[in-house]
Amino acid sequence: MSTTPTRVYAARLVGLPIFDPRGDQVGKVRDLVVTVGSESRPPRVLGLVAEVFGRRRIFVPMTRVTNIDSGQVYTTGLLNMRRFEQRPGETLVVGQVFDRRVLIKGTGVRGVIYDVAMEQTRTRDWVLSRVAVQEPGHGLRRRGQTHVVEWDGVEGLSRREDGQPATQLVATLREMRPADAASTLHDLPTERRAAVVAALDDELLADVLEELPDADQVQILSHLDPERAADILEEMSADDAADLIADLPAEVATRLLALMEPEEAEDVKRLLEYDEETAGGMMTPEPVILPPDATVAEALAHVRRVELPTSLAAQVYVCRPPLETPTGKLLGLVHIQRLLREPPSTLVGGVLDKETTYIHPDASIQEVAAHVAFYNLTAAPVIDDQGRLLGAVTVDDLLDHMLPPNWRDEASRPREQEGG
Repeated sequence: MSTTPTRVYAARLVGLPIFDPRGDQVGKVRDLVVTVGSESRPPRVLGLVAEVFGRRRIFVPMTRVTNIDSGQVYTTGLLNMRRFEQRPGETLVVGQVFDRRVLIKGTGVRGVIYDVAMEQTRTRDWVLSRVAVQEPGHGLRRRGQTHVVEWDGVEGLSRREDGQPATQLVATLREMRPADAASTLHDLPTERRAAVVAALDDELLADVLEELPDADQVQILSHLDPERAADILEEMSADDAADLIADLPAEVATRLLALMEPEEAEDVKRLLEYDEETAGGMMTPEPVILPPDATVAEALAHVRRVELPTSLAAQVYVCRPPLETPTGKLLGLVHIQRLLREPPSTLVGGVLDKETTYIHPDASIQEVAAHVAFYNLTAAPVIDDQGRLLGAVTVDDLLDHMLPPNWRDEASRPREQEGG
């Protein structure tokens, strides 16, 4: 522990990689678990919530942490891989302490917690020692003054608070990938999750919803105002929105579809016509589609779009007009590797891959998987009997349907008592 800093702030610790003694990364830090008793005694840090590969969250006792240095955490390597389950009396620092309203003693200053620091004591226990508090902004000031005080220098830490804001936690979630933010949201207590959902902007909430287990998606959407729920569905990819709507009660689904913009709703309704376990039910209706007289330069500009998933950016579909699905006749594909090798002024119609065959919307998951594997595709084009492009099934959508239903939320027994 000689190189471990004497003080470590939680916000900087979250997201750091965790390594075993051999130097292999075993996961990432997602939160701290503490016991908050009285406000006069610093809470003891029980351990870390770590996300290991496969998105399982486990508990890492502080007794297993051997070193914390610049940008990484080291452990003994002896970790219990059971899923983390929060126990009564335990508090999550990022999930439940951030944003808590407190009063700085002797000053009358009120604010919210935006960070906490932990330190190691002489007995080698870790405790929360300091609290970073931010006052509300006033007038034109967007951010209020900040203060860092000793743990016992504030009031309001030990009491349960109704209506706790979510500003700092939302800011933390914005820095995460949607899959990581979804894991954090999934593990929050129900009331805290509701506050965070209310504070998230529609675009980020849509991205996070796409990564949550089906039950969480339904629970969150069902508790939103219908107008906002419809807006969220519009922000989601059409195939994910269709899967979610299919899980809702019929009357709720009908109402939300009626509240969506007609164009967005039409894509979803079209997908709902197919069985969920077929190519039509899995496909996205919005791949990159260009006419044959588009240039390679134009094609590359389309696949460079930041919001475009990697699986869809790997190839361009060349079709006769109309270019909205269902399109005119699908003429062929152009893979991004081919685009990168051609002069920018070359027409995409002249560099088509015509060897790849296509699948029909009623193709089964197994047929789609075999097709993708045989042609080494990241997305498989789906056509109708007239040869029109209806959409594309991406590898990630295929895996979503091939993996067990609860793969995002692996069920396991509560963890054994470790580290006190």
